[in-house]
Amino acid sequence: MKTIEKKYLLPFCLVTVLFLLWGLANNMTDTLLSAFKRIMSMSDAQTSLIQFAFYGSYFCFALPAALYIRKYSYKSGVILGLCLYAAGAILFFPASKTASYAFYLAAIYIMAGGCSILETTANPYILSMGAPQTATRRLNIAQSFNPLGSITGILLSQYFILGELSSASAAERAAMSPEKLEALQAHELGAVTGTYMTLGFVLLAIMVVMLLVRMPEGRDDGAADSLKETFRRLLSNKTYKWGVVAQFFYIGAQIGVWSFTIRLVMQELGILEARAATIYLVSIICFSAARFLFTWLMKWFRPSRLLLWAAVADIVLCALVVLCKGSGWLCVGALVGVSFFMSLMFPTIYGIALTDVGADAKIGASGLIMAILGGALLTPLQGRISDLFGVNASYLVPLGCFVVVLAYACFVVHNSVDKIS
Repeated sequence: MKTIEKKYLLPFCLVTVLFLLWGLANNMTDTLLSAFKRIMSMSDAQTSLIQFAFYGSYFCFALPAALYIRKYSYKSGVILGLCLYAAGAILFFPASKTASYAFYLAAIYIMAGGCSILETTANPYILSMGAPQTATRRLNIAQSFNPLGSITGILLSQYFILGELSSASAAERAAMSPEKLEALQAHELGAVTGTYMTLGFVLLAIMVVMLLVRMPEGRDDGAADSLKETFRRLLSNKTYKWGVVAQFFYIGAQIGVWSFTIRLVMQELGILEARAATIYLVSIICFSAARFLFTWLMKWFRPSRLLLWAAVADIVLCALVVLCKGSGWLCVGALVGVSFFMSLMFPTIYGIALTDVGADAKIGASGLIMAILGGALLTPLQGRISDLFGVNASYLVPLGCFVVVLAYACFVVHNSVDKIS
């Protein structure tokens, strides 16, 4: 059975581009924590508000996005998502003029709203493009391009944002005259703003292309059931319900692991942000390569079985990060390994959770995107632990999250929900 049928090939390729675009936003945002910590001399807990704004927006926009595409079409959801994504990126310009952290958070919130709409639209669309038996594998293929966007985002951040930061510490900045500090911060914030504004204009160009290209609308054919009935069916589906829970904790783990990667590498190797971002880039490259590997392995192994093995590996590796403080490359190597085994988790949980939900897929998809709230709530917790006990100890939070993912994988394996096809 073909994973992607010929009639769906062009729509599949075009929608897959969206996976790259929100991957770019996700990982550029991760590097902003290190940038603002340096620019505004913030604590880890304060900078984690960036992730609270970003992933909190995902939660707020997911259900309205699902209702919107259910009423109109997948294509209309794509256009709306690109519009908001571009608007948020361009709003970095007025934020830089006021040098307001709150204004930056508002721009990030709007930008992330666009990404939430894109994810809510694209994931179920990919699942619908072919036989249900190959849906999880198909989604893993599309999701394999998401890390390519992540790599692009890291490179942009490394060279155009982190590379422009002064090495002046918080103490050195506090000793500067107000005029000198203001000039330094203006230059650094200008680097942040210029990068995001350029991205905003590129997104507008892509939106124009999407408007001109003819794509399947993906409307619902019949009258949609009430939301109450849809939620009743979804909540009675244990595979879906516990999949949302697992996704909440997985996203909390992923965002936490990546948000503090640069901080941990700086500490373990004694280097500055721009060089530490290279290790972060290596983590994302490993993440990307592993996703292709795991997708290939799904020809022979059940996705849930691979999910179980990956969860066990990440629990062990997070424990090494916590216990090997000061070990240098051993600790950093374990951290890179965490990204490798995380790679299959999001699309696999997503695909398994939507097994047999039928016409409820659009609303069900929004629940799995709303689960991204885990990144908003658990990352500040990890930031607080980092401030109190050190960045290594903060990786106890992802470790606990992977335990939940392991429990879900065991449940799916036991109940034989997914099958090889």
